[in-house]
Amino acid sequence: MDYSTLENRLSVLASELESEYLKRTQKSKELFEKSKKLTPGGVTYSIRYFRPHPIYVSRAEGTRVWDVDGNEYVDYWMGHGTHILGHAPKFVLDAVVEAMKSGTHLGYENPYAVEYSELLTKVVPGLDMVRFANSGTEANMYTLRLARAFTKRKYVIKVEGGWHGGYDALHTSVSPPFTGPESAGLPEEYLRYTLSAPYNDTEAVEELLKKYPVAAIIVEPVLGAGGCIAPVGNYLKDLRELTYRYGSLLIFDEVITGFRLAPGGGQEYFGVRADLVVMGKIVGGGFPGAGAFGGRAEIMELLDHLKIHDPRSRAFHGGTFVGNPISMVAGYSLVKYLAENKSLYEAANNMWEEFRRSVDKVCEEYGRICWSTGTGTMTGIHFTKLRPRNTREVYELRWSKQVEYVYHLYSRLSGVLYISEKLIHLLPSLIHSRKEVELFTDVFGRFLARLFKT
Repeated sequence: MDYSTLENRLSVLASELESEYLKRTQKSKELFEKSKKLTPGGVTYSIRYFRPHPIYVSRAEGTRVWDVDGNEYVDYWMGHGTHILGHAPKFVLDAVVEAMKSGTHLGYENPYAVEYSELLTKVVPGLDMVRFANSGTEANMYTLRLARAFTKRKYVIKVEGGWHGGYDALHTSVSPPFTGPESAGLPEEYLRYTLSAPYNDTEAVEELLKKYPVAAIIVEPVLGAGGCIAPVGNYLKDLRELTYRYGSLLIFDEVITGFRLAPGGGQEYFGVRADLVVMGKIVGGGFPGAGAFGGRAEIMELLDHLKIHDPRSRAFHGGTFVGNPISMVAGYSLVKYLAENKSLYEAANNMWEEFRRSVDKVCEEYGRICWSTGTGTMTGIHFTKLRPRNTREVYELRWSKQVEYVYHLYSRLSGVLYISEKLIHLLPSLIHSRKEVELFTDVFGRFLARLFKT
């Protein structure tokens, strides 16, 4: 079957599914119409918009969420990858409730931050010292500033498709055409010292290292928003060797991979040690204010006001809510549990590896119109002509402009939920059951069967 025929069938299927969706989500539609008058685009974050309108979730527990219309979904997105042990784990909530009795934001140093810092330095490889931030974006900003201060160099290499938050200097090369600012209002001059190279391409990285004095290479060990793409061969080890050779630092953005692939994140999983590590999402234990960064002591000490008295000679870091007791207690409780229950990782990682093999088998049955990618629980599905090795290929090898949307709509109507409708990438928890994993496989197979029979 040729792709044009499939495109026509997708258009017909989309019309049928949209009609059914509108009937099931009337209350969500009403909220969206109201919200459009109150906030740009009717949503708090554009990635959460679904056509023809988003669902509005009113409750979450474990691996499930419920919308305002009473529809129940198995959640494979889990708070943007935050809820590694599901929504609202009781032991975390209990610890936070107890801490809240003494205040929600103390505004001074507190013992919770000290205890959590000590735990993180034991769990995360190479984390001699740590500082907390309010988000992954903040943590990336401070980490890049620190790398430049340490190396006394200006240039940074980021990997295409890597989403490092909304920080100006890294807000480029996330999506096609992989050049220039990714946002209006961001002057190109702000990106003057930001270079980019495709994921899984060390030759492109070395060419840049030869031409520019690079402070650091920043990379997600496994691409997250770029499509859940895994490193091929010795990619990460080769990056580590290149940074040694050219005097640059290696930064792992582990906002997604941190505590997900293993308690020690991508460093532990792949056996590669970075100079600096960025953390977010899971590090906050499911609560807002989730950000942290750390690494080698000699680098982190550039933040030390006791050793460097002149503020212009050290790297700045701060924030009103950094190290607040809520985030500290929630994060500590969750990470401690993960470190003490490593068997969860082996079971979940194996289960999702089986899932990816099952998806590939289904794709092959239908003329290899799709492929799976991923590592551990991080999973992507791509309607491409070949299995993509980087984000550039995720977009360039696509054969359809609408199949991801139609499948997302079909999934919603089948009780399966994830973000986004433009890219199928899943960030499930460690507690998703085999039955729930098989549900996604079943829904995916039924979608292809319906597409080919439409």
